[in-house]
Amino acid sequence: MPTLVFIPGLLCTSVLFEGQISELAKTQPIFTADTTGLDSITAMAERILAQTEGPLILFGLSMGGYIAMETARLDAERVRGMGLFSTSAQADTPDKIQMRQELVRLSSVGRFKGVTPRLLPKFLSPEALKDEALTKSVMQMAAEIGQHNFALQQQAIMQRRDQRPHLAAFRRPSVVVCGELDELTPPDLSEEMAGLLPDCALSLLPGVGHLSTMEAPDACLAAMQSLIKRVEKS
Repeated sequence: MPTLVFIPGLLCTSVLFEGQISELAKTQPIFTADTTGLDSITAMAERILAQTEGPLILFGLSMGGYIAMETARLDAERVRGMGLFSTSAQADTPDKIQMRQELVRLSSVGRFKGVTPRLLPKFLSPEALKDEALTKSVMQMAAEIGQHNFALQQQAIMQRRDQRPHLAAFRRPSVVVCGELDELTPPDLSEEMAGLLPDCALSLLPGVGHLSTMEAPDACLAAMQSLIKRVEKS
């Protein structure tokens, strides 16, 4: 039975997948990847492979998706399925790199504020912003990751490779999920990935923002369960 590997995004912890792990752990072995302490997407992927054994099904959101794709590129034999949530296969543009560098600089000169109420609309849909418990969880995750790891994660994201040339080589089942209101990784990026992956199901979630697994936990769980079934049949 493959181990389900959950890979959090930038400034996120396992709480990102709480709504799915609580259910899937009843029947599947679970591993949550550590995305702290490293400044390279490749190094994070290598750590996943080193810390797990046997076949894997990867679920990554945003930065976690970058790591999932790199893990599959490094060892396509062990990766039996891949779920890409709210992410992109493209590398950063020079403008995005400059923006990230400025964010890191600003975070280092003052008190690190993580995800502030002002930034929450980038992560959540207008409807989700009304959920006080949800917004509190998002801010608490960022505080737990902290400034040091924020800087490391941004460095890793800036240096990541363009995965588009490699996706066609991943012939195992995959699923791509994105909120239709996602501002950070808009749906067209998901459509691009789904078009490049040979055996992919695409799911666009109406009214959902960037943190899809938290905003639409049931829909994301259903996408994961469907992928697991496809892997079992393959």
